Amino acid sequence: MDELNQLTIHEAHELLKRRAISSVELTRSVLERIGQVEGSVGACITVAEDLALKEAEKVDHFIRTNGEVAPLAGIPALIKDVVCTEGIRTTCGSRMLENFVPPYDATVIERLKAQKAIIVGKTNMDEFAMGSSNEHSAFFPARNPWDLSRVPGGSSGGSAVAVSAGEAIYALGSDTGGSIRQPAGFCSVVGLKPTYGRVSRYGLIAFASSLDQIGPMTRDVTDCALVMNAIAGHDPRDSTSAPQPVPDYTRELIPDIKGLKLGVPGEYLVEGTESEVRKALEAAVDSLRELGADVDWEASLPHTKYALAAFYVIAPSEASANLARYDGVKYGYCEPDAGNVIEAILRTRQHGFGPEVKRRIMLGTYALSAGYHDAYYVKAQQVRTLIKREFDRAFERYDALITPTSPTVPFKFGDRLEDPVQMYLSDVCTLPINIAGVPAISVPGGFAGNLPIGIQVIGRPFDEATVLRVAYAYEQATDWHKRRPQI
Repeated sequence: MDELNQLTIHEAHELLKRRAISSVELTRSVLERIGQVEGSVGACITVAEDLALKEAEKVDHFIRTNGEVAPLAGIPALIKDVVCTEGIRTTCGSRMLENFVPPYDATVIERLKAQKAIIVGKTNMDEFAMGSSNEHSAFFPARNPWDLSRVPGGSSGGSAVAVSAGEAIYALGSDTGGSIRQPAGFCSVVGLKPTYGRVSRYGLIAFASSLDQIGPMTRDVTDCALVMNAIAGHDPRDSTSAPQPVPDYTRELIPDIKGLKLGVPGEYLVEGTESEVRKALEAAVDSLRELGADVDWEASLPHTKYALAAFYVIAPSEASANLARYDGVKYGYCEPDAGNVIEAILRTRQHGFGPEVKRRIMLGTYALSAGYHDAYYVKAQQVRTLIKREFDRAFERYDALITPTSPTVPFKFGDRLEDPVQMYLSDVCTLPINIAGVPAISVPGGFAGNLPIGIQVIGRPFDEATVLRVAYAYEQATDWHKRRPQI
């Protein structure tokens, strides 16, 4: 069978269950694809080929012996290199952790392994998840498979590229201000940021602890629901994990959204939104209306305009605290030629961190410093409360909100590197969702020429089911998710 690497999870599952293919064949297919395209796209930092094939052999033996197959059993995945994997290098895209091999698995990895999923390796990313283009990886940039001269988005750029280019059947990413959804939109795949607390952060190397969430990046919405079924749920090792019951998300995948009330907040069509993005949003709204939804273009979230400023106080402040642990003393990179301990710490941080990470640490340290804490950090948290309340009020009227995932199509390498503010604006449609802690998904929504456009569906806290339902109905009414890049 040709192109096993292009299967969805649910297609591969059916073939494995019938023993029409083996896990070894499927795993070899993605490994061969990595060998073919990795030199062009740069999606992977570490490939654990021998380990993956050994695990695939075990799964095939289990299927022959037992017959029963969990939905993710034997199916190869790639994991963003910010999630701890026992025995597999976890770098965070940084020189600081270039040789770090975790002694334990993150909870999400334990849950994937419980289903006998195959971990093929770790994906490229902006250093410590700080970036919107994957240009801030300490090793090499990932490239958009739809146009190699353009960025794949970030920080989970490698995961989005891998799924789009066929280097894995699905991947995990993390999302602090759009880092799953924006690259999903840029690479024409599906990416879900769950409600804060829905998926355990245990074993996720922290950027901003009150904003980070792990989520799936897949080829279609059905696959997204299957991965969420595996990874969602309470974890006593994560104090922010919510003890909420987890539904079977696949039960919500019905193409019927008759009677649902959807809002389109005008504030998300920001200045600089490209005309093709606006057209794609209008076409998506028309499709949702045809499917029976009641769509209101008059929805409003006026505090959205303050979200960017609040985010770039809160996130760097938390990063400043979280990244203080990288001092060259306990683990990770250590400057070898320092004369004393203080010099070793200073030079370790000077040479171990890249420029974007240093920029955000300095921003956060300044915002938390004496005399500025109340003026910046406390004020930003007050704005966060206003934004959260505004979402709560909106969801009293609407079942979900519809927006673009990004105001632009993927931009060219280097276009925004010298202008951090323009780079930060890439996440203007996604970061308010992290501030409010609500779930949102990006689904393929069209193309401008050959460049992908994402459509975002935002939902109530812990109502990923409705988000997936709306996304699924839209997906089934279009064929954008079926297109593959020619690479």
